[in-house]
Amino acid sequence: MGALYDHTSSSLPAGVIADAFARAIAVASDYAGATVPNPPVGCVLLDASGAILAVEAHRKAGDLHAEVRAIAACRTAGTIDRIHCIVVTLEPCNHHGRTPPCADAILATPAREVWIAETDPNPRVEGGGAARLTAAGLSVHFLSDLDHPDASRLAADADRLIAPFVKWVTTGLPFVTVKQALDEAGSMIPPKGRKTFTSETSLTLAHRLRRRADAILTGSGTILADTPEFTVRRVPDHPDKSRVLAILDRRGRVPPGYLTEAAQRGLRPMLFADIGEALSRLGAKGVHEVLVEAGPTLTGAILAAGLWDEHVVIMKGDGSLPDRVTISKNHDKKG
Repeated sequence: MGALYDHTSSSLPAGVIADAFARAIAVASDYAGATVPNPPVGCVLLDASGAILAVEAHRKAGDLHAEVRAIAACRTAGTIDRIHCIVVTLEPCNHHGRTPPCADAILATPAREVWIAETDPNPRVEGGGAARLTAAGLSVHFLSDLDHPDASRLAADADRLIAPFVKWVTTGLPFVTVKQALDEAGSMIPPKGRKTFTSETSLTLAHRLRRRADAILTGSGTILADTPEFTVRRVPDHPDKSRVLAILDRRGRVPPGYLTEAAQRGLRPMLFADIGEALSRLGAKGVHEVLVEAGPTLTGAILAAGLWDEHVVIMKGDGSLPDRVTISKNHDKKG
């Protein structure tokens, strides 16, 4: 059966595939932070002319996977017979978990072509879905092979989408994002009487970062100085999302009343003596991404020790210019 299919080229223009990948990544990003212990995944279904039939995402653990949800949308719309190409951000699963394999769902459609952004990083299932679909005669392609100017950017976006899952499933440790706001002089300390000095846009970005995190890591000094809420307020939060509030407090300075109030806000406070212990225990609890929101001392210690994966720096504008955001990756990190 496989001989009937061309596995070296796509039947649709590269621009159509690139646009579908962009849409799949965007819809998956909307659910980043909501799918633990699964990664966020997006899927777009196309007909033989390249028209979009469905755009769907995996929304939470135990719910339908992105491919199955998209196929179900086509079934409801009466367009399932038009499915020709499946574009997905992560390799379709080929194993039974909380839900049946997505490879089976795909093979039950008339799809003839599949494009995949990322292979499954789980050592137990890597390659299984793509191999199964190829063996069944479908033409399977990867984003890395797409000949389009946006391919490298899309690949980077798809890679970041599942980076926390990759880190956790391969090392047992969470992905660490450090957020740092700096004024024109390079200081993290807000003016007296204020808790921040960044723009409204930057504050919204900070809450988006918080929204996708499974845990917030801070120090006792930050809590004593600012009594921060650490809740998601500037963007809609994921329904029923409960984050760990990991506090480094080896001297026991955080008031019990603050911990009680944090729990009432939906957080799960945990106290730790050191950073290594915190990351190890958070990973054991299934935390995929930790957002560090701390003062200069703890932030500097995490950066200096190389315990970070991503460093987001918000540099305050000078009044005539907007804030500037830079994102760095820790390419030298081991493990």
